[in-house]
Amino acid sequence: MDLFGNYLLALIETGGFFAPLLFISCHLLRPLFFLPVVLICISGGVLFGTVAGTVYSVIGITLSSLLFYGVIRWMPGTLNRLLCLKQKIIGSHSELTTPQIALLRLIPFIHFHLLSLCLFEISVGFKDYMKSSLLSNIPLALVYTSIGKWISGLSPLYILVSLAILLPLIYLLRRKEIIIKWNDFFQVST
Repeated sequence: MDLFGNYLLALIETGGFFAPLLFISCHLLRPLFFLPVVLICISGGVLFGTVAGTVYSVIGITLSSLLFYGVIRWMPGTLNRLLCLKQKIIGSHSELTTPQIALLRLIPFIHFHLLSLCLFEISVGFKDYMKSSLLSNIPLALVYTSIGKWISGLSPLYILVSLAILLPLIYLLRRKEIIIKWNDFFQVST
């Protein structure tokens, strides 16, 4: 993963005029490599700065949402499976609004296309979906591209000190209990 990230950064930095196209195509190929959207947006801030990185990320994320819409419309069986999965995760009676989805996209642990599926459900048609998708992608791209620009200005010493503080905190703040359901512990044979 780290080698792929370094290779990607070197390829984009030497891309010259085609660097924005390579960066936008990375957003489109991101689901194939299981890369989080946050990682690509942060790298956009490091490579292009806040303004250009945000514009390129918004274009790439919106094209990724467009591709998701096309795939979902093309494969209705997959749509039904994803809707069942969404009902198990979020609930069957919960409908999120576009501002809620925009805020949830800022949380890096929530799957990007799960939220795109929520947008798909509340949208009337293609035009409404793309408008909602664009509006919910702008805060994501702006926040994480700004973080990428901020990180690129830090010295390596500050980065190492920050990581040395964060890693033990992540370990100490973990959940210290394990919940096992009754049926999982005592398996009933039929």
